[in-house]
Amino acid sequence: MAPKDGFSVSRRDFFKTAGVGSLATGLLGPVELGAQAGVREVGPGAVPIQLTINGRRHDLTVEPRVTLLDAVRNRLDLTGVKRVCDRGACGACTMLLDGRTVYACSILAIEAQGRDIRTVESLAAAPALHPVEQAFCEHDGLMCGFCTPGLVMATTALLEKTPNPTADEARRALDGNICRCGTYVKVLEAALATKGGRRG
Repeated sequence: MAPKDGFSVSRRDFFKTAGVGSLATGLLGPVELGAQAGVREVGPGAVPIQLTINGRRHDLTVEPRVTLLDAVRNRLDLTGVKRVCDRGACGACTMLLDGRTVYACSILAIEAQGRDIRTVESLAAAPALHPVEQAFCEHDGLMCGFCTPGLVMATTALLEKTPNPTADEARRALDGNICRCGTYVKVLEAALATKGGRRG
């Protein structure tokens, strides 16, 4: 039975149309599709980028595939941030990007342009330690040290957003950071004991 408005599409016509659309998309390729979406192609060779890290501008030339972690550690020699799992699962490479915690191994350096990047090196103003670093020392919140910079940065982000967190808020903020030595209780004590935070 024909529809009242006189318009109908058979199943065969539908699949023909869908097939032609898929074929056109496959033939265009990523460059043409990117141009249609207003995306500028870069690479595969090295390109110039600018990163603002710990308040200083850095001009680098990197391939677009280089992660923020690699750019900071290998190109700028800021080695406080650690490479451990290299797949965004452990939190050892935690940095602050515009005040929020991120896994630097999972972000491309080129994507971090124009944003405020902070590493653990930004915290200490010699000879004094940052209050979070001091609390980690006083409460023995570190063991082998591989996870410590990430935990310190996650704690800093927590306290900057919530100066007096509860124990549950602190646990939630730090649960993306793994300590293989298992010093979670001491890390939590340090986070809650930091100046401006509740002592639990």
